[in-house]
This record gives sequence, structure tokens and C-alpha cells, in this order.
Amino acid sequence: MPFIPHTDADIRAMLDAVGVSRLEDLFDEIPDELKVGSLAVPEAATEMEIQRLMRERAGADAGPLNFIGAGAYEHHIPAAVWEITTRGEFYSAYTPYQAEASQGTLQLIYEFQSMMTALTGMEVANASLYDGASALAEACLMAVRGNRTSKSARILVPGTVNPAYRRTCHAIAGGQGLTFEAVPFEAATGVVSAEGLSAWDDQDVTALVIQQPNFFGRYEDVAALVDWARARGALVIAVVNPVSLALLEPPSGWGESGADIVCGEGQPLGVPLSSGGPYFGFLASRKSLVRQMPGRIVGRTVDLDGRTGYALTLQAREQHIRRSKATSNICTNQGLMVTAATIYMSLLGAEGLARVAAACVRNTAVLADELTGLEGVSRLFEGPVFHECALQLDQPVAPIVAALAERGIVGGYDLSRDYPELGHGLLVCATETRTDADIEAYRRALTDILRQARVA
Repeated sequence: MPFIPHTDADIRAMLDAVGVSRLEDLFDEIPDELKVGSLAVPEAATEMEIQRLMRERAGADAGPLNFIGAGAYEHHIPAAVWEITTRGEFYSAYTPYQAEASQGTLQLIYEFQSMMTALTGMEVANASLYDGASALAEACLMAVRGNRTSKSARILVPGTVNPAYRRTCHAIAGGQGLTFEAVPFEAATGVVSAEGLSAWDDQDVTALVIQQPNFFGRYEDVAALVDWARARGALVIAVVNPVSLALLEPPSGWGESGADIVCGEGQPLGVPLSSGGPYFGFLASRKSLVRQMPGRIVGRTVDLDGRTGYALTLQAREQHIRRSKATSNICTNQGLMVTAATIYMSLLGAEGLARVAAACVRNTAVLADELTGLEGVSRLFEGPVFHECALQLDQPVAPIVAALAERGIVGGYDLSRDYPELGHGLLVCATETRTDADIEAYRRALTDILRQARVA
């Protein structure tokens, strides 16, 4: 609410009605040591002071050259995307419960679902989930519900899957009876081999997770991994970058029979980086699993006069049925982000998205070649990459990244935070927004910082 409407007299009347003298008496069961006390809220600022403060905050968040990815990517967003997205018709829209009043929103969501099925090669897609990490957790829960032949609720998750995604899976689904078991990757190549799964050859496995490209930017042998899972009755959950699907084979074509569930982060599709959010997750699957899918699905139909119309078809969630019977208790419709993504994909089309992906591959190759030409920098893994590349430095990464930040360069992700066994690993990324001049600026800065560190 924009304000608290109760006067002192209103509050006094309510307290008298319940038989207490102070508001604090309503919370007397809370121990004093758990109470926050004074929040030390500062005095109110004027409108002019607030504007100045917000300009300063905005200025502090702009300008650096960005070479970090690790699940969130800086892509060019055509101006038209958010000019349309922030129109009043879309900007305040939430769930289109009343179909007769929400045909535009419902059609847009239907178009988004259609685009995601085209990208992934799957039969159905929802709209949508909080983010890519929670989408994976939901996909794992969905796999347990959908794989009737498995009784173990065991999910194999390779170490090449985004560490944040793995932690989120444990947080969301770990307490719901699911067991997540780590699959090792090859130290030389940074990918998982079918031989690395041999420990589970004769065991009951519910699903195998495969990220493609993986967290290191490397390409997994998805055909071999899918065929291994299929031969043992396990479902396959694919985690994908939607931009990469403009060039790579869709998960539906992996191996002999393809993946069963596909999920990922939609942020690369027209959503800007903004201090940690907002994001949105997407999830697609085979039609045979649609009854296990969380979230909402919009369907296209015709009315009594034969005119095309749109309506929510499947929405098995806690708002409509008992919580204990709900397919999911955390799903949402990130409507504004889905709107931006749909407009973004419509403007670029298949050819435009392929050009974006190709530029990412090219720029990362140039970046990796330039940086590995420096003394003390080498590739961490052998083999091709998409738009991220893992490098090995000859000294700790954290001070190097901090020094780059002082020069206005976001230098990459320190892999020692999640992979200490890899030594001084640095994950760098170059999307289509990086120019040759940007890459040269990074190379010069890193050259100088490494030289100063050796002298010190």
C-alpha cells in the first residue's frame, strides 16, 4: 500500500478491542535478544537530494568493460525491445487469469512458448520460472515425478554444471527426498565422459543432468551421455544457453532419442544485466511429461464463432489447489521478462540470433588467443568453446581481478571459488558486444598487472 491509513485513534481502538496497551505487547512472545530494535532510519530526503543520490548510484553501476559470464551475459539489446516492453499494456501485466481481458498477453506468452519449443526442439514449453537455477531444480523434481520406473530419486549432476545451479538444486529439492550425486569431469578437457559414469552402470538413476555448453564453455559429448542414460532407464535433463541453440544441435536431437526435459536461463534473450537481476527461467519437455511440468501453459483455441483465442490451459500450482497437491510451490510467470524475450527473438529472428552466437564464438576465440599469448597465461582445458573460456594463471586470480576492476575492466570469474582443485583458474567471456579494441584494452591491462605482480 502507498501509505498506512490508520490514525492513532484507530490504533488505540484496535488495541483496546484485543485487550493490550501497546503494539509491542502483541509480540511479547518473541525473546528480546531476537528483536532488531531501532532501525536507525535516516531523516527524509528532499526530491532533489533523492535524484542526486540515484544519479550517483546509477553512475557507479555503469561503464566497465565486461568480460565475465558464468551464467549472466551482456548482449546487445535493440532499443525497440524495451520501448515496447515498457508500454502500459505490458508493463504492469501479471498473470492473465481473465482470458477475455488478457488476449494480448496470452498471445504473447503463447508465441514465447512456440519460440522456445522451436529453439529446443521439444514439444511443449511453459511460461515461465524464476531463473535458470530454480528451473533446473524444478526440472529435477519433474523428472522424479515423471520417471515411474525409477524409485531412487537420484539425480546425477556433473561438476561441469554451473555451481550456482547445483547449490540451488540442493536448496530447493534436497529437502524433498532427492539425492544429488556429483559426476567428475576430466581434468584435461573439462568435460564429462561416458566412462566417468561407469560407477552408476548397474544402479537405479532417475535422471542425468547435462549442461551444453558447460560452465567452462566446453562442449560435452551429449550423444554419448544421452545414450548412456537412455540405456539405463534414466531421463535426461538438458541445461542450455538459448543463444547457443541458434548454432548447436537442439537437445531433442542429442543421441538416439534426445533429452527429455530442457531448461535454462532466459536472461540472454533481451534482458539487461542489472545488479543481479531480474532473470527468468524457461522449461520445455516432451509432451508425455506435460502433466508433470510446473508453471503455466497457454493454449490456442477457437471460440463459438470460430475465432482464434488464447487461454491458460495447464496451471497446476498452489494458487488453485491444495499446496500439498501442487506440482510446484515456487513457480511464477515472469511476464515482463518473457515479454522482452519474445520481442527480442521476434526482432532478431533465427538468422539474427545465429549471427549473435557466431560473433560470441569469434570474439571469445580472439580473446583467448590474445590472453594466452601472455607470459603466465594458458588454456585450462583442451578443445573448442562457445563464448566462455577457462584460463590458467601463474598466480592467484582474486588480486588480478581486483586490479583489473580498478582499471574499469570486469576481468572474469575466479574459478578457485568453486573449483580450488583447478588452481589459479579464470573464466572469461566475450559476447558480441566486445570489440577488438575492447579485447586489446584487456590484454594491455592484464600484461601490465601481471608484470607488476612479478616485480612485487
